[in-house]
Amino acid sequence: MSRNGRARRTPDCTAAGPRPRARLRHERRAAGGEQAFVIGVLAGEADFERARAWRLSDAPDYAAYLRDTAELLAEAQRGFDTVRARMFHPQDFEEFCLLHGLDPAEPAARDRYLVNPPLQTQLLAYQGEELAGDFVPRLVRARENGLTLRHADLLLDGGLYEEGGRAVREAYRRGAEVFRRMLVGAGAGVYELRLAVDAPGGGLSAAARVLQWEDGVVRINDEDLELLCAVLCAGLARELPGLAVLHGAQGSAAACGEYRQTAWAWASGGQDWAPAAGPVRLDGVAAEPGYALGTVC
Repeated sequence: MSRNGRARRTPDCTAAGPRPRARLRHERRAAGGEQAFVIGVLAGEADFERARAWRLSDAPDYAAYLRDTAELLAEAQRGFDTVRARMFHPQDFEEFCLLHGLDPAEPAARDRYLVNPPLQTQLLAYQGEELAGDFVPRLVRARENGLTLRHADLLLDGGLYEEGGRAVREAYRRGAEVFRRMLVGAGAGVYELRLAVDAPGGGLSAAARVLQWEDGVVRINDEDLELLCAVLCAGLARELPGLAVLHGAQGSAAACGEYRQTAWAWASGGQDWAPAAGPVRLDGVAAEPGYALGTVC
């Protein structure tokens, strides 16, 4: 299975001095001379206006802020080995400052917020994407995904990223295999997988768009694949009930552009995944019982 994007683990940045036009970034020279760069990006006009009091940017409006940020990222790509970004969420930032007794107007507070270890799952590698058209929406999803990953990790007693023991490793392997069999059975096409698992403290949910070619090559954002496997893992490890719907256009250009709209559903009682007992609806998507995953090689 091929994936789009690069791994985004481990904080590699510490605070650096302010920049005149965009002040939400951190730099460091790692061991061996590798240079890394991390930036926090405000994800909308409302967030931009809410953050004005902290003087995070000198831009007069959000459009200008995005232009400045794009310039800064392009400059960083020329000068650093690694460039990463995450959504700078004003409410998260305020709560972080309150928890740690920090002044949100101080650059040091922003430094600590961006490199806070529990938030590192929200980091994405930046590879030159358009900010408004593609990258900023991905940053928003990465924040949401990161919160779900933290919840899943708590359910597994911290075993999702650390040494979780044989049971967690086996559950993760089984979850990845469930996802693989869903895709193999679907064949070539453009799909979206929606997943919901009932869990203590609130349900776990995940969604990802998937492109599968005729030769079986799959394209999916790394952060979305990580989230799907983590939610499946937590559900199987804790034996939690769940529901999954795979829907989209089945077919390929090789078949003269013939596509068929499809929607399949599977349910789990906690120990395994099987076709749903009847028609279901998840997040507004209606689906019929899926194919038996055990028949898919």
